[in-house]
Amino acid sequence: MTDKRDHLRRDGCGASSDRHGGLVSRSSAAEAIVIEPIGRVSSPRSAPLDDDWESVTATIALDPDRFTPEALSGLDTFSHVEVIYLFDRVDQGSIQTSSRHPRGNQAWPKVGVFAQRAKGRPNRIGVSVCELLAVDQLTVTVRALDAIDGSPVLDLKPYMQEFAPRGEVRQPQWSHELMAGYWTVPESCTDEDR
Repeated sequence: MTDKRDHLRRDGCGASSDRHGGLVSRSSAAEAIVIEPIGRVSSPRSAPLDDDWESVTATIALDPDRFTPEALSGLDTFSHVEVIYLFDRVDQGSIQTSSRHPRGNQAWPKVGVFAQRAKGRPNRIGVSVCELLAVDQLTVTVRALDAIDGSPVLDLKPYMQEFAPRGEVRQPQWSHELMAGYWTVPESCTDEDR
């Protein structure tokens, strides 16, 4: 008897990619979680740069073999959308399961992988809240999606205020410093710095 998981490629970090670019994660030997991409990102960025994502306009094309335009019906009534995607080109050797200095900056404290938003995560999943610019048939156009061209999209969800944090938000000073130019280029940068 052939195991239905024979088509999987192991990545050495507790997750596999199937032949379609889907993510398969194993929480135990007897259980597998299979996630198939709903679509792909088309972006002018092909490299995972760390800054100025606010200037990026990208599209997400849903898989026409799985979806019709009805899947996006009503999404255009929202101003923002949450995009869940896969960092599919992260080198397996850079996956973090412990702690490190964010961006390798020794001035910032060493913190665990779950206390930062680095792309070298155990399951390589990224989440962004983006401005929704347009919905056309099976294509969603967004601003400030920090995923590179060709990234598999795992899910889309409309952003609702009721899912925003309730109460005061706190975060350490180093994280503010790290994010200073993430969405926009800091005023102190010149064209040569970019």
